[in-house]
Amino acid sequence: MRTVFRTAELVAAYGRGAVRHAIATGRWQSPHRGVVVTHSGPLSPDEQELVALTLCAPASALGGLSALRHDGFTGFASDSTFVVLPEGAARPSVPSLVTHFSTDLGTADVHPFKEPRRTRAARSVIDAASWCETDRYARTIVLAAMQQGLVNAARLHQTLDRRGMCRRRGLIRESILDGTGGIQSLPERDFDDIRRAAGLPAPTRQRKIQGPDGHYFLDAAWDAFAFSVEVHGTPHQEVARWDADLLRGNEIVIGGRRLLIFSSYAIRHEPQLVTHQLTRMFLALGWRAA
Repeated sequence: MRTVFRTAELVAAYGRGAVRHAIATGRWQSPHRGVVVTHSGPLSPDEQELVALTLCAPASALGGLSALRHDGFTGFASDSTFVVLPEGAARPSVPSLVTHFSTDLGTADVHPFKEPRRTRAARSVIDAASWCETDRYARTIVLAAMQQGLVNAARLHQTLDRRGMCRRRGLIRESILDGTGGIQSLPERDFDDIRRAAGLPAPTRQRKIQGPDGHYFLDAAWDAFAFSVEVHGTPHQEVARWDADLLRGNEIVIGGRRLLIFSSYAIRHEPQLVTHQLTRMFLALGWRAA
């Protein structure tokens, strides 16, 4: 049941005198000017969020991680309330309220019926990825939202096109493609560019080895060093598959090989770190540059 209202809504329904009386007698409370909560107890986290949203201009909507939480997004808790304001609106001064301006708050981006008022899931994902602190966290938000079934690639692409210029636009697009396996083979090619630039030995590609439950194909293997590399270009869509790949990695190590695993993000965006770890591994295995 809704408990947070603009004062004007309750005045229109009950009259100004009745609203003032309910507040004065402690039956209702007014935590901020212009906002009334229709009970006298402590505010829940959801009510605190709604108070912050109610203080904003009428066309405002919860956005980013705040909107996604109401759509069932899990694993990304935040102490802040994220609200998208119409361009030119006043910013309320409320602790933990983070506001962003937008000229696109129509029904294409804001759901017209859901409560609390919030941006649609695809817009929320793109905003959250654009607003967060690091590229790695942004990528994780996009992939997790796809894996949890909140959005699909087509809707994300459409929304990103409509969104126009935003922070991390290229990374968001890349992450959507990764989420569908659209560029699955590119990280392996990019890994080889890193390996060659570092002057490291050439591997055997797609090396087949025998495991307890069948054959494994290694992305890159160096038999002389009993060393292998796996490049995870596509995130795991199912827990069972992710678990199976972890067990496969264990079997590779049990079989006597050293194993390094790199994500496609690290290959594309942290090549220095990949180079450093690869070189350290080869040196530890007795390799010396010619």
